[in-house]
Amino acid sequence: MANIFSQRVEALRSLMQTCGWDIVILGGSDPHGSEYPSPRWQQVRWVSGFTGEAGDLVITRDHAGLWTDTRYFIQANRQLDGTGIVLHKMRVPEQVPIPDWIASLELEAPVIAIDGLCQSVEQVRALQDAVPQARIESVPDLLSPLWTDRPAIPVSPVITLGEDLVGESRDSKLRRLRKFLLLKGADAVLLSQLDQIAWLLNLRGSDIEYNPFVISYLLLTLEDAFWFVSKDAYADLDSETAASFDELSADGVTIRDYDDVSFALASLRADGVDRICLDPGSLNVAVREALDQGDEAPQVMECTSPVALWKAVKNPVEMDGMREAHLEDGLAMEQFLYWLEQHVGQVNEWEAAQELDRLRARIPGYRSNSFETISAYGPSAALPHYVTPEKGSALLEPHGLYLVDSGGQYLFGTTDITRTVPMGPCTALEREDYTLVLRGHIGLAMAVFPKGTAGCQIDALAREPLWKAKRNFGHGTGHGVGFFLGVHEGPQDIRQNFNSQPLFPGMITSDEPGIYREGMHGVRHENLVLCRSVGDNEFGSWLGFETLTLCHFDTSCLDVALLHEDERAWLNAYNERVYRELSPRLPSGVAAWLREKTRPV
Repeated sequence: MANIFSQRVEALRSLMQTCGWDIVILGGSDPHGSEYPSPRWQQVRWVSGFTGEAGDLVITRDHAGLWTDTRYFIQANRQLDGTGIVLHKMRVPEQVPIPDWIASLELEAPVIAIDGLCQSVEQVRALQDAVPQARIESVPDLLSPLWTDRPAIPVSPVITLGEDLVGESRDSKLRRLRKFLLLKGADAVLLSQLDQIAWLLNLRGSDIEYNPFVISYLLLTLEDAFWFVSKDAYADLDSETAASFDELSADGVTIRDYDDVSFALASLRADGVDRICLDPGSLNVAVREALDQGDEAPQVMECTSPVALWKAVKNPVEMDGMREAHLEDGLAMEQFLYWLEQHVGQVNEWEAAQELDRLRARIPGYRSNSFETISAYGPSAALPHYVTPEKGSALLEPHGLYLVDSGGQYLFGTTDITRTVPMGPCTALEREDYTLVLRGHIGLAMAVFPKGTAGCQIDALAREPLWKAKRNFGHGTGHGVGFFLGVHEGPQDIRQNFNSQPLFPGMITSDEPGIYREGMHGVRHENLVLCRSVGDNEFGSWLGFETLTLCHFDTSCLDVALLHEDERAWLNAYNERVYRELSPRLPSGVAAWLREKTRPV
């Protein structure tokens, strides 16, 4: 018997037949390229049942396929069972990206329908280059005829962050961007990525779960700024939102309705804009096409937005805020781990996650989690992005390994931490995996590298202990982290995929190697690290990392014989620092417990 998702695939095929489409591509993002789209744009989930954050769906007359990466293979195989949808694996040597796969079909003149709001200019260009004989039809909100109870565009309260919290005024940031336009010889720039808009305007919302963003576009000219947001929907909201809107207006930002962006772009030339900067990697096709609807379109200058790099390099106020966030977060984590040890065998994965969320929520300045807490015991932890079920969670038994990956959004920073916790006796393989992953983590944390080094050039430092044991992990080693923004941000990262972006002092990334054995266990050790200068000499300028995260690594599961002397020294020094900085503010019982947990090995 067909399940609801196979029925939705067939309903989409009927729509394809009616509209004359040979292929439909549904992206896993929204009109702003968000990693975590709001429910309105969770199209892949609605059609397929796949709940991972990264996945694209392709439907033809006789095939349905989901493209996702190594983090979600186990999850996808489970969730796609019975749907008729086939998993296509990405980030593996034999990967075949969607454009190449469609090209391999060798169709004579296929009509490919896309939701133009949820595909970037760059993505569509790559598709057209791979299948030049295809006609690509941009159909905004393509699923709406079938998805009759589709959620509306979300609206949440807006707050403004002062210079005391973020270290730079809105006016200063807008002037920076206008200077960029002058240097480019452009008259305007359109920003569509929500984290960039939030950073530039020093405002935050919660339109997307776990992300303090407001769904909007920003058009900046040399004289004016226009923020396109669902203004009418805010009419009855709180006074803080109204005050934020007033502050924006006082800084020369005109607030217009979200849907007006297309009309504004069509009339740019009439408004004196001859040249506009657009980022083809983030701007969606539907909005890009609006530029050509006017009588005379302005010249388009394609360029990468500089805002991503500006916000990635934290200023001194943001750095101090992130240190404070990790101190507060560490206090919550240690109290959680103490509680966890008292309740082994009595609570399940879901109950443990709820306790950690409760402890974080007590921190002054807490706004939300930075992502959904991953609370995974034993085989559950073999799924890097395990979704902890409210019903049917595994009991945390007094043996083996428990993995918890979590983080918080605070007014003064964002955190992301993973700890793998021994629940009791562990097997020799669990101990070995635990130790090798920790060695990889330490190897990256201790790195010293020359100025100009990109993250992909030091990724191997975290993998070397695993590679020597012929083991590996499929996800990246490190992602950028925002300041009360997205827990995942670029342009920097630390992964095997080539990314030429150098690491700069002030950039914050994660350090999170892992290992995953299906049906057995998973191990991941994650801290956030701040890139900083460590000196200059006749050979150049040198960079390294300051560890921000404050929470001990449990040494009871270590195979100490596998540790090198410098790794052991780093571990002992880190655990001692955690005790020294956190114990004065912990309850006496927790502080005494932490003293024992941080004894040298």
